[in-house]
Formats: sequence, structure tokens, C-alpha cells
Amino acid sequence: MYNKIVLDNGLRIVTEYIPYVKSVSIGIWVEAGSRKENLENNGISHLIEHMLFKGTKNRSAKEIAESIDNIGGQINAFTSKECTCYYVKVLDNHIDVAIDVLSDMLFNSLFDSDEIIKEKSVIYEEIKMYEDSPEDLVHDLLSQTIFNGNPLSYPILGSRESLEKIKREDILAYYENYYVPSNTVLSIVGNFNFEETIKIIKKYFSKWEPKKRIIEKYDTPVICHNISKKKKNIEQLHFCLGTEGIPQGEDDLYALLILNNIFGGSMSSRLFQDIREDKGLVYSIYSYPSSYKDIGIFTIYAALNPDFFIDVIDIIMENINIIKKDYLTEDEIYKSKEQLKGNYILGLESTSSRMTSIGKSELLFGKIISPQEIAAKIDRVELKDIIKVVNRIFDKNKYNVAYVGNFNNEKEIDSKLKRLLFK
Repeated sequence: MYNKIVLDNGLRIVTEYIPYVKSVSIGIWVEAGSRKENLENNGISHLIEHMLFKGTKNRSAKEIAESIDNIGGQINAFTSKECTCYYVKVLDNHIDVAIDVLSDMLFNSLFDSDEIIKEKSVIYEEIKMYEDSPEDLVHDLLSQTIFNGNPLSYPILGSRESLEKIKREDILAYYENYYVPSNTVLSIVGNFNFEETIKIIKKYFSKWEPKKRIIEKYDTPVICHNISKKKKNIEQLHFCLGTEGIPQGEDDLYALLILNNIFGGSMSSRLFQDIREDKGLVYSIYSYPSSYKDIGIFTIYAALNPDFFIDVIDIIMENINIIKKDYLTEDEIYKSKEQLKGNYILGLESTSSRMTSIGKSELLFGKIISPQEIAAKIDRVELKDIIKVVNRIFDKNKYNVAYVGNFNNEKEIDSKLKRLLFK
């Protein structure tokens, strides 16, 4: 059962009571991600996420960690393109400690100048780690290629150059702008007493000063039509083919999810079975959709021997052409629906995943979409809906390619890619 209340200061609280578990997951969701940034402060959202763990007026960084470790809980955070989330999972009898620690981090963080310098150094190492992970690197390169200058193209971590420019006063100004009650959702899922929990939340959060929420009018992203590459001294070549997908909130997204399952989203998918299992040309290949408020992208990824690059692209295009010509069978659609519903429901069997589901849904959509509603939307998808999506996403005029690896014939590769993908 879901509940939603809004405090006088604008903070939204969404909850789901699950009586048969012994845990509670709590998340603070702030609509502040790399999409809110510019080239000068790129990475500031992620830097603030780190800084909230670096000490408050009441606790040192070690004491923040110990407060949750000592009760057997888990505490962490993440930053994405469109939001930042701080979350804790604890036994149900420790919910007061979890709310106390999260509120202390949110309201009392010191943003100490020396700690900012140290944490930047930590993030520099995180950036290097991504540079050493070609799978992560090629996905970032695809974002830069497909969105070309739009804030959606910016890396969540930022760059060394942009982070070096960020001063303490920049951090505080950004924090004051976006870390406001009306821009925040608190989500709680698990075994808890609703009335008592709301009292605890009000104790810590009701004095949070309301401020006008900054609502930017995003520049409408335009899907580009480019090829990008980066040379790395590695054994495999990693590449992404990206095209326009479906934005959040559109019902066509469910048709795309069904299509993705069949095309490249699972081990039984056409791409995996054809290119890896039957032909043995790759170790890893998959496809997936990414959805944002006003746009989406659809990505195909593979890691392979550079000698097989064009062969694999050829086979991917053959599979795309088959789907565009023959579409899908009713049997494939039925099986994909059942697989999709099963994976979704199994994924909601932990309090943390359900907390994520309702928190993100309320933050970005302004409403909670129940599992029953989602299952019904999946069931309502028909062949005509999938045909519409196939024709929408497999548009050669919107194909983009990013690849990373040790290649010596980039002109030849680019020429072949243009012939295969762009003509």
C-alpha cells in the first residue's frame, strides 16, 4: 500500500508498507544531476554527493559510516544525469537512526575546504578508473556523440579540468539552488509504523526552509548523426551503436522494452544467439533503452576482436533489417511480455529496489506507478505498437557510433561504417 504526504515546506514523502520483512530502506532523492550543469561546473552534482559523506557539525566522516555500520545497515549514494540519491537500508527497529544520519548529512554538512581538495583527488582517481574501463568509457563517448554539446552529453563525474575550476562558493551556491524541499522526495519502503515514522521525519525535516524550486526549461536535445572514436592500448574493441529511443512517461516505452528483450536485451535474444552463440564473434553483446524526461536513446554494445568489427556491424544491421521487414511474431511478443513482467517483479523483491522505484517515479513523474499498472501497460502492448516503435528507433538518419580500442585503420573503418549505417 502506497502513501504520499507533502510537508508544509514542499517536501514530498512517499511510502510503501511491507509487513512481512524486517528491513526498511530510506532514500532522499534530489532532482540535481549532470543535466543541471554547464561546462564550467560539470561534475558538481557528483562532487556534492561525495561531500555529504565527509563530515557534519555533529559527525566526522568516520562517525557517519560507523553510525550505520554499527547497527548492521548499509549507506550509500549515487548521481545520475537527472537526479542524486542518498539511501540507507537498516533493520526496522533502527529507522530513527537512519533518518537522523541522513538528515544530518543533508542539513549539517561542513563542505570543509581541505576535504573538498581531498575529495576532488578521490574523484580524479574515479575518472582514471573509468578511463581504464573501456566499457564505461565507450558509453560516455556515445553520450557525447549522440547529444553533442547538450548537457545530457556531459559525463556525470565531470573532468579534471572542470572539477579544478569548482570553488567552495560554487558548491554552496549550487547546493542552495537545488537542495530545497520542493526539489526533493523522501521515499521509505519496508516494515514500519506510518504515524510514528512521519513524526520522526517531521522532527528532522519540517524546519527545512522552503524555497522556490528552480525549474529550468531544458534545451530540447537533438539526436546527432556522428562517429566518434578513442584509441586505447587494449586487446578488444568496444563499440556502441546508438539511436533515438523513447522518453520517460510515454507508453511506447513498454513496446520498446518488449522489442529490446527480443532483439538484444537477454541471453535468448537474437543478437546474443546469432553473434555470440552461433558465430562466436564476441564475448559480450547486448542492447538497452535509456529514458530521460524529454528524450530517450537506444544503445547496442559489443566487445570483440578489432578484426571482426565490420563483420559484427554487418550482422547487427542484418538483424535490424529483418526486424524492420518481418517485425515480431505473436509468440515472441507473448514470451517477451512474460519475461519482462517476471524480471520486473523479481527485481522488486527487496525493499531497496522498491524504494528506488517509488522515489524516482515521484521525483521525475510526480506520481507513483504501481507494479500492477506497469504489468497492465506491458500486457496492453500489441504488434502494431511494436511496429510503430521499430520504425521510430531504427532510423539510419539518427544512428551514432562510438568505439574505443587499439585500431590502426580508422579511416577505412569510418568509411565502412558510413556506408553501412549512414547511407
